[in-house]
Amino acid sequence: MPPLAGGSGAADALRPLLDTVLGALTTGAAARGGPLPAGGPDAVTARVRAALGDVLPARGHGDHEALRTLVHTLAAGAADPADPLCAAHLHGPPLAVAAAADLAASALNPSLDSWDQAPAASAIEALVTRALAAELYGAPHPEAAHPDAPHPDALVTTGGTEANQLALLLARERHRAAGPLTVLHGANAHHSVPRAAWLLGLPAAIGIPTPTGTLHPADLDAALTLARRERPGPLLVTATAGTTDAGLIDPLDALADLCARHGADLHVDAAYGGTLALSPRHRPLLSGLDRARSITLDLHKLGWQPVAAGLLAVPDSALLAPLAHQADYLNATDDTEAGLPDLLGRSLRTTRRPDVLKIAVTLRALGRDGLARLIDATCATAQQLARLIDAHPGFELHAPPTISTVLFRPVPTDDAALAETRRTLLLDGRAVLGRATADGRLWLKATLLNPHTTTGDLATLLTLLEGSTHR
Repeated sequence: MPPLAGGSGAADALRPLLDTVLGALTTGAAARGGPLPAGGPDAVTARVRAALGDVLPARGHGDHEALRTLVHTLAAGAADPADPLCAAHLHGPPLAVAAAADLAASALNPSLDSWDQAPAASAIEALVTRALAAELYGAPHPEAAHPDAPHPDALVTTGGTEANQLALLLARERHRAAGPLTVLHGANAHHSVPRAAWLLGLPAAIGIPTPTGTLHPADLDAALTLARRERPGPLLVTATAGTTDAGLIDPLDALADLCARHGADLHVDAAYGGTLALSPRHRPLLSGLDRARSITLDLHKLGWQPVAAGLLAVPDSALLAPLAHQADYLNATDDTEAGLPDLLGRSLRTTRRPDVLKIAVTLRALGRDGLARLIDATCATAQQLARLIDAHPGFELHAPPTISTVLFRPVPTDDAALAETRRTLLLDGRAVLGRATADGRLWLKATLLNPHTTTGDLATLLTLLEGSTHR
């Protein structure tokens, strides 16, 4: 019989398989030879099809051959966020220590839907989520707080999309008696915000133009005034701390003032920028974050975690009460009364991986100062790229970066040529850059999340672009 990953024999079963996996990762990366595979979708699919052959063969090929073939194929066909020239998306390179922790989570396979499936994992999750929520809200450490005082808490999610959906759900339930909830958001908000309003059966969300890239207080004031007149009922404003296009941060304090004046709740989508709270140098950018009724954080962005590692934080655990749910086989009332933790109210999902383990390991391994150094170094790299672009006569910089996203474009060029240049680099497998529209023009987007990126890597990127633009 095939060996299992858990139990007393787990190490002996896994060790030789891990050697095979690590070898295949190395050969696959060498075969790729760059930040992503060359040739485009058709070529990659053809190589994968040739490697897999019969996906469900009549006879198995054995553990080592299967791992060697599939992991090599995956690595050879990957867009590797650890490559300095892979800088298109909010898709960061995971820390090795976090990936190793994820292996342990997979091997032990706890499921956080009942305590008897995840005794230690549920305790780790409770401690870590409360500590991170307290950090975001600038509250005392949970161990130092009065036990009867309201305390911040957080739910582990699959990412920013699920966290934003939960934020809207909690707001809807919090104000259910007052009528339909109206959601207002800037045009710069993540697409999951209006989509969550649709998913939850709420009135269509109100989008507010953001021509400068951030939500202007005067525009929100006007929109709230109009919404109060035309849509009686509760209001929820979603602000953004780290937009997906340019990494910009809305003026949170001013927006919180307006929400207080109009009697609206404030949710802040800080999926990208929330970890700036861990850096003394950058935390001032988040002034006003602690005034939000809920906060989205995504640690597989500027937190260097393997996917998935999202959080939804609230200033008081009592705000999570609407998620309470009961199923006798998981949280029978008498079990809960006897002291077994009730986990069903911690998510809309039932079966859940212990994604908190890798986060907990990272926090312990690096500490506050180690994480701050990573954040500061990554933001400094973006500033360095901006300076290189600004000093180069062949490129135009859109604006100095707020976090670690840099928008720029070659000059002279037009939008169609710029889009073609980006696709050429992708199809050749030489660089992965994103795209964003600002000021009515298309820009290349470098989302820098790799703290190991050097000035030489940045210069190489610009040289590649020069060659592709002038071909």
